[in-house]
Amino acid sequence: MAYQQYFDQAVAASRKAALTAEIINKTLKDVAKAAIEQTPYLLQENQKDLDRMDAADPKYDRLKLTEERIKSIAADIENVAGLPNPLGKILLDNTLPNGLLIKKVSVPLGVVGVIYEARPNVTFDVFALCFKTGNTSILKGGSDAEYSNLAIVSIIHSVLKANNIDVNAATLLPADRAATEALLNAIGYVDVLIPRGSQSLINFVRNNSKVPVIETGAGIVHTYLDETGDLNKAIPIIENAKTRRVSVCNALDCLIINSKRLGDLIHIAEPLAKKGVKLFADKRAFETLDGHYPADLLNLAQASHFGTEFLSMKMAIKTVGTLEEALQHIAQHSSKHSEAIISEDELNIETFLNRVDAAAVYLNTSTAFTDGAQFGLGAEIGISTQKLHARGPMGLQELTSYKWIVKGNGQIRQN
Repeated sequence: MAYQQYFDQAVAASRKAALTAEIINKTLKDVAKAAIEQTPYLLQENQKDLDRMDAADPKYDRLKLTEERIKSIAADIENVAGLPNPLGKILLDNTLPNGLLIKKVSVPLGVVGVIYEARPNVTFDVFALCFKTGNTSILKGGSDAEYSNLAIVSIIHSVLKANNIDVNAATLLPADRAATEALLNAIGYVDVLIPRGSQSLINFVRNNSKVPVIETGAGIVHTYLDETGDLNKAIPIIENAKTRRVSVCNALDCLIINSKRLGDLIHIAEPLAKKGVKLFADKRAFETLDGHYPADLLNLAQASHFGTEFLSMKMAIKTVGTLEEALQHIAQHSSKHSEAIISEDELNIETFLNRVDAAAVYLNTSTAFTDGAQFGLGAEIGISTQKLHARGPMGLQELTSYKWIVKGNGQIRQN
């Protein structure tokens, strides 16, 4: 295997004696400090990647690092350092009638592989979360972010060396496709593989990996404005969910509006027009907005616009007559990431919150909050849309497993 050395070194690093919580937290704080100090270097290397990408590409914003974004990344790493240690927790403690002492204790997953696209912030996030949880991380970034990822890992390695820690605790694979294939087939070396990126990447990893996969799904996100929804709440919520940062997975893709609220659509759309949001509206919504929204930004929706993750200043609008219609539309098109309702009707609220099948379900607030840091997790390795092991923002707890410790004093089994 051409990449055998990478995997051997990662496994060896994962088997070394566990670091103390004090050393882990100090190292994370040192990485955060180094990221700030090395901002000019990070921006310089990131610019090399940006120069190779079309600025109109939806991935451009995800790829881009700024001074403010680096400060935010460093703050997230500091937050992770300040969180309680998730390892060694006693999840169950029991004494059997035969005197056996049984404990269920939280432990690292082991070697965690992450495949991701043009998102250099993920390199920092994955390292911080895996390091805090005692896991070794194998990182496989996309070629679009090659210079950025090399720079970030060089900073991480310099801090690990300074703290006398094996640098293979964070391993960056080459950006070529052969490395992806090797990682997908790293049975016996990688304990779990997490894809983070587009639906096509997630599908590819799921369909081709021989290593267990935790899916962090694409976000096809809806917000339903109920007939009782407060317009003063709805306008800023919808604007924030759509335009705060369009390239992230929690951004709003489709506004579902009750037909009795079509008269309010003009007011809801006004701030979207100022931000240059291109709308794909169904027939009733289109007729309502026609003449009240910039003609070059208003389009009649096609079937393909529903169930699309736009990752840009684009949004679909679907008109429904009832809550049941809204629920059916979401069930048909949702990626089970984040869904929201704006309503003041208690029955409709409870129905929506109970019936919508998604990792995060919201009432009267923006879906932009689906984020590990916003949920108080420090940072996230991704948003899991599946139901086995982890769901929603994957923070520290989701990067642990457990083992059973059984203590006896000569007992033998009698049956």
